[in-house]
Amino acid sequence: MAKKKSKKGKYKKAKKIILGVLIGYVALLVIAYGIGVFYYSNRFLSGTEINGMDCSGKTVEEVESNMKSQIASYELVLKERGDKSESISASQISMEYISDGKIQELKEEQNPFTWFLAFARQQDYTMSATTSYDENALNSAVEALDCFKEENVVQPVDAHLEVQNGQYVIVEETQGTALDSDKVKEAVKNAIDSGETLLDLDQAGCYVEPSVLSTDENLAKQRDEGNKLLTVTVTIDFSDRQEVINADVMKDWLTTNEEGNVDLDRTKVREYVQQLQYEYDTFGSSREFKASSGQTITVSGGDYGWLIAPNDTTTKIIEAVKSGQSQTIEPEYTYTGYCRDTNDIGNTYVEISLEQQHMWFYKDGQLIVETDVVTGCHNKGWDTKTGVYAIMYKERDATLVGEGYNSPVSYWMPFYANVGIHDASWRSSFGGSIYLNNGSHGCVNTPTENAATIYNNIEKGVPVVVY
Repeated sequence: MAKKKSKKGKYKKAKKIILGVLIGYVALLVIAYGIGVFYYSNRFLSGTEINGMDCSGKTVEEVESNMKSQIASYELVLKERGDKSESISASQISMEYISDGKIQELKEEQNPFTWFLAFARQQDYTMSATTSYDENALNSAVEALDCFKEENVVQPVDAHLEVQNGQYVIVEETQGTALDSDKVKEAVKNAIDSGETLLDLDQAGCYVEPSVLSTDENLAKQRDEGNKLLTVTVTIDFSDRQEVINADVMKDWLTTNEEGNVDLDRTKVREYVQQLQYEYDTFGSSREFKASSGQTITVSGGDYGWLIAPNDTTTKIIEAVKSGQSQTIEPEYTYTGYCRDTNDIGNTYVEISLEQQHMWFYKDGQLIVETDVVTGCHNKGWDTKTGVYAIMYKERDATLVGEGYNSPVSYWMPFYANVGIHDASWRSSFGGSIYLNNGSHGCVNTPTENAATIYNNIEKGVPVVVY
């Protein structure tokens, strides 16, 4: 009986020990839990990240202090074309963190009584930090970027037409590196406000882009139209010389009109015609002339020669090119000579030497008439004017009327105003020094027989060289 009581006592004692241990363990848990609740009542739960920053066990003040440090070290990297990059730092724009209560609000959303559950989960928060910065400093920082320096800027180039091997081809556009400063400032401001650390200026649309791309349908149309014109060859005939208008000449003339069609730039064609005038106009110019004596002399003055009409010739060239047919044309002239060769006096002309008082008439290189003459009276100041002229017309049985004279002639061939070649039946002799005191009023007095021969073989426009 005593033995049974001993066993029962031992059992009760063990039970008390176990119960005491359990109560102690629970008490420890309660204490630990309470400590955790107390600890996390003003701290962020474990596993809390804000904008990638580990805030576990940190107070609001500590998190905001870290935020300030992050903002102070903030840097926005600008990715540019050509694998280049630059950055704008917080210090450049006086950027600062501003506590706006959001961190505190986020802390208050967490329940410290569930602190022990936080160890088994991750809580990531993303929030925009409230900051302030100097916008004027920001604009200055953007303007000071290397990408805006003139030596680093490559302007965009539109896709355009270019003549290669006699044909128009489309040259692709060049993107360039020129930036729109207003767009860059706006994009940078938005990136900073959003807390971004990388801004791709290309993706943000900050570059000045070409306005015409190689895929432009109108550009392809212009290429095709231009190539049609470039196949045309227009030859301008100057007798013993020719000027050829081909693709190499025309390439700078082509332009587009208001309708977007290929056209010829009249101003540039006109400039080309002016070059022709400079090279080929001979009207009133000085000439090298080989006299019958064999001597080469320079004859200046007169109104003989060729003078291109610029406006009409410009129109003629444009029409010839636009016709689409290769052809040979002559310029339009305001004045024309008798021969279009480089030597525009040619081999049919009248030659008059005032010093020798002699005249020669050549036709097709053959001497037709050689005769003494009497020219304008020297001592009365009526000298026949030197220069190169052209027969204006010819007339039979004309009466020459002037101050102090009224002279009927059988053969009248004027070459300058009222000065011309004519017969002088009232004279019995010609040549020598007669012209000094008893010369004409300026005309070239010629023996009747020789005047008749010249008249019968000459025509309007034949040059008359007086020297």
